[in-house]
Amino acid sequence: MNVIETKGLTKYYGKARGIINLDLTVQEGEFFGFIGPNGAGKSTTIRTLLGLIQKSRGSARVLGKDIVSEKKAILAQVGYLPSEAVFYSGMRVKEVIKLSADLRRTNCRNEARELCDRLELDTSKRVEELSFGNRKKVAIVCALQHKPRLCILDEPTSGLDPLMQHEFFEILKERNAQGTTVFLSSHVLSEVQRNCTRAAIIREGRLIACDSVESLSRTKAKRIHIQGHVDVTELSSTRDMRQTESGIDFLYGGDINDLLAVLSKYHINDLSVSEPDLEEIFMHYYEDGGEA
Repeated sequence: MNVIETKGLTKYYGKARGIINLDLTVQEGEFFGFIGPNGAGKSTTIRTLLGLIQKSRGSARVLGKDIVSEKKAILAQVGYLPSEAVFYSGMRVKEVIKLSADLRRTNCRNEARELCDRLELDTSKRVEELSFGNRKKVAIVCALQHKPRLCILDEPTSGLDPLMQHEFFEILKERNAQGTTVFLSSHVLSEVQRNCTRAAIIREGRLIACDSVESLSRTKAKRIHIQGHVDVTELSSTRDMRQTESGIDFLYGGDINDLLAVLSKYHINDLSVSEPDLEEIFMHYYEDGGEA
């Protein structure tokens, strides 16, 4: 079953672009990454899927339900973590968490307590006393305490220290292993590469790639590091050239024999060839306008 399915989903803000003709499917049980820099259309996509803003055209279904006519039924089964957490001032953390559960008419006391313990969240403090990171923890508890079928998380780790980020993803992995679908929107590519099985890349409101993280990371290009004084400018398939103290480092997408022919002219102290990481693949789509 597809828990998220869009066809030509489009959102304009007046004449300004939001998202354009999104065709996207996320299967039940996936840990799915949604990648793009700020302004690419990630938050617009999420808010449109949840019915928080109205689409301009196209269609979408979440958990098999139409995002317009069945919005309330969708929200009842979704845990949503917005990129910025805002709460009523004057309330204590425990009151915010209880209010969130009461609005869902669900007893989440035990689950909330466990989440607060794991995230080291002091529930006695007032929300206006909290740091940005601790406000994010409150939002995480509110999004997860009712054990939703689908978690939609918009830039969830901003403000969290590395230890809390690690614990947060451990919680998500446990939920995912239990059958929860996780839709993770992020511009931190290492998060997606470590945790997601499949991902989509959005660029200027349009999807430009969607595949397994392994496939997105697989490319003909290799990262080459050479120790020694060499000149490879005659090769047309080099990019991202970096000069180091001991030599050069670059991405190479051409015939390896052509590279070896050029290098044979020089004395080389050391040579390494490695796979580029997802961030370098991502930059290919953005800098070169690549599409899949």
